[in-house]
Amino acid sequence: MPPFEVLLKELRKKQEEYMALCGNSYCEDYLDYVYVNAIGQRIKPGYLTQAFPEFLEKHGMRRIRFHDLRHSCATLLYANDVALKDIQEWLGHSDIGTTSNIYTHLDYNSKINSANKILDYFPQ
Repeated sequence: MPPFEVLLKELRKKQEEYMALCGNSYCEDYLDYVYVNAIGQRIKPGYLTQAFPEFLEKHGMRRIRFHDLRHSCATLLYANDVALKDIQEWLGHSDIGTTSNIYTHLDYNSKINSANKILDYFPQ
């Protein structure tokens, strides 16, 4: 069974458990939605942005913006030799310049490797 199918079935099973637990208090307005909270209400658009700092603090991590994860993702993909065009499509950028100029950052090892490659052109 494909992983997303498994995930969707698990979410549906959890919703059914919450429906049984909450009875008439369960919100039935969004039964066709994939992701709702424990009482059947839609997840609010700002929920992730609001919950992310709390998650970081709870796990002893330094505070960053949720959006910064896109930059980290792009940089890690780039550092692992994923083509810039593929990263552009993954992030949904219409212009590859946005991906290369704003989202992919060289890590320390990439900078050292670049510097070492220059040494090949200098007499030893």
